[in-house]
Amino acid sequence: MPYSLEVDSVQKSFGDKMLLSDVYLKCDIGDIIGVFGRNGCGKSTLLEIIYGTIPADNKFIRLNSKVETHAYKVKNGIAYLPQENYIPNHFTVKKAIDLSLHPEKRSICYEDTLLKNLLQAKIGILSGGELKYLQVKLLLYNDSKFCLLDEPYSGISPIMAETINALVLEQSKEKGIIITDHNYQFLLPVATKLYLLNNGVGKFIKNKEALISSGYLKNEMLEE
Repeated sequence: MPYSLEVDSVQKSFGDKMLLSDVYLKCDIGDIIGVFGRNGCGKSTLLEIIYGTIPADNKFIRLNSKVETHAYKVKNGIAYLPQENYIPNHFTVKKAIDLSLHPEKRSICYEDTLLKNLLQAKIGILSGGELKYLQVKLLLYNDSKFCLLDEPYSGISPIMAETINALVLEQSKEKGIIITDHNYQFLLPVATKLYLLNNGVGKFIKNKEALISSGYLKNEMLEE
């Protein structure tokens, strides 16, 4: 049976407001799932619940059909990229690589065209694009079967977004990847499946035109 991540019956409320209601999502190896939805609909919250950094009122997270209460503790299970920088600013790029990756994979970053001249640079002096690229690369090249990326295109140039998408496509051959980002123009070209969160409910949709019919996007937003 193929390795899979299954998220079922997720409910999350804040006070009297129900943010997520009975959400279901399944990600297989090879999937790049783009999660779309308006501000405040619960996209980031859903990723944090899947990873296990925030509690839910109800949830079932299954890795390869086994229910996991704390998915982040499962070895080689799920990796999560938060919106904020998680690497200490006083670390060098090389130290971040050495602490994040198996020795056999470190050379991939050492020899990376965008990183090899930055190995001794401190994290705190990297540009926004350089830092985001490093974070995404470290996450995608670790040993986890599934990767959750929260706003990986935030604050970066279109060229850097294309470079990150190349990493995503390459690593999706052996991983399942879930991405949420407001920059739909960067996410749509790489997503193999589209998932829409609306009014607390999530569902897979057939194509990008459904993002228009649902009211998430306007016609002119998808024009070339």
